Amino acid sequence: MFEWVAMPEAWIALATLTALEIVLGIDNIIFISILVGRLPEHQRNRARTIGLMLAMGTRLLLLFSLTWVMSLTTPLFEILGKSISGRDLILLLGGLFLLGKSTLEIHHALEGESSEGQSPVQANFVAILVQIAVLDIVFSLDSVITAVGLADHLSVMVIAVVLSVGVMLIAAKSVSDFVDKHPTIKMLALSFLILIGMTLVGEGMGFHVPKGYVYFAMAFSLAVEFLNIRVRAKKSSAEPVQLRKSIPGDSQPKNQ
Repeated sequence: MFEWVAMPEAWIALATLTALEIVLGIDNIIFISILVGRLPEHQRNRARTIGLMLAMGTRLLLLFSLTWVMSLTTPLFEILGKSISGRDLILLLGGLFLLGKSTLEIHHALEGESSEGQSPVQANFVAILVQIAVLDIVFSLDSVITAVGLADHLSVMVIAVVLSVGVMLIAAKSVSDFVDKHPTIKMLALSFLILIGMTLVGEGMGFHVPKGYVYFAMAFSLAVEFLNIRVRAKKSSAEPVQLRKSIPGDSQPKNQ
């Protein structure tokens, strides 16, 4: 099972696969962070941990049932001349779910809490976990198929999944806190989820969308927003100094 330990190419595959699993897990972390933000403060850490453990469990279950996973690529029927497989159906339904959920979250962020006489409604813990589990299946399917294409040994795939989820567990709270602290980042993250949802729908309908373009757009948008945050922080720190200078007599020396 571990005969690959003496094979340099297996270690390269492990490092590459772990890095890719972390990248593919970014959208998972964003989705979990936004959903968990609807929960009371004392439940968020537990929900994040359980959500990521569900993600790891789903990936491992799919890895240990590789025969079934690969059979999902077999065409089941045709629509308008396009072959539809089990994988396509999962991606299509998952993408539609992600589009609907992201749109509802944007509506909630913009209008859901602004109605007079209404207080913010906190989500149910179990309902949040169910939503996380549904999307874990979609994200995990893409992740496992990538793993199968990169590595030849099941143990290499399992170790890569465990390592990547470990990194996600460490980073999840920081990502969640950052998203909650900056509303513009949250809106940008929801826009990313809509983009990912459209990508999943497109792939489910047979249109291949290179992931590099999607992740480049996400990284570029984040870089621009980070610059905006820095500019706003500098302006806010300079305002007290300007206000102090504008007070008449403030610059005059005081007699003791």
